[in-house]
Parts: sequence; C-alpha cells; structure tokens
Amino acid sequence: MRRSVVIVDDHAGFRTQARALLIAAGYEVAGEAGDGESGVRAARDLRPEVVLLDVQLPDITGFEVARRIHEDPDPPAIILISSRDATDYGGRIARSCARGFICKAELSAGALEAVLNGTGR
Repeated sequence: MRRSVVIVDDHAGFRTQARALLIAAGYEVAGEAGDGESGVRAARDLRPEVVLLDVQLPDITGFEVARRIHEDPDPPAIILISSRDATDYGGRIARSCARGFICKAELSAGALEAVLNGTGR
C-alpha cells in the first residue's frame, strides 16, 4: 500500500518537484498547501500518513503547524524540510514533534524513508 503525503511549502516550484519525486517513488500525494493555515486544514481534512512541512512559511512557522497537527488524534508523521541547514534552527527541530528533518537539496525517497523508519535525522 502506498503512503499518502501532504506537501506544505510556499514555493509552488518546490511542491511540483517534490510531488514528481514522491509519485515516482510510489507515494500518493494527497494534497498540497502553500501556507501554514492551509497546511493544518489539509492535514486535518485529507488525513495523510505523512506531512512534508517547510519550516519557513509566510503566515506561521512550520514548527507551529507541526504542533497543531500533532495535537490531533492519530496525527501523521511530520517531516520538516527547509532550504536551510538543520543547524540553523538550533535545538528547535529536536524539540519539535516532527519525526525528523530533511534539507530540501537532499530530499529523496531514500532520505524520506530513512526518517520515517527512524534511521535518518
């Protein structure tokens, strides 16, 4: 069975690239959102198994989006992404409810699976 994913990122070009990569790897992209509030709604409405979530969004941070989604019953796995390096966020990633972090330049099916399986960041 394919894992369903919602992509939350304010750059349409990145969402398009991530969608293509995930579909090619056998994921089902259930939806996309371009800001944090829409991302929370998409996660709640579509109930994906995974949310690929940009840290820097135009309205609220990915950390806040992750917190809100994680409060729901049976929340999805949340993977934070950013064009910045994880070290730029200090301990915020580790303190978040996200399963892990992937730099956008390193996004691949293997990196995503590693984080989901607990062998990645």
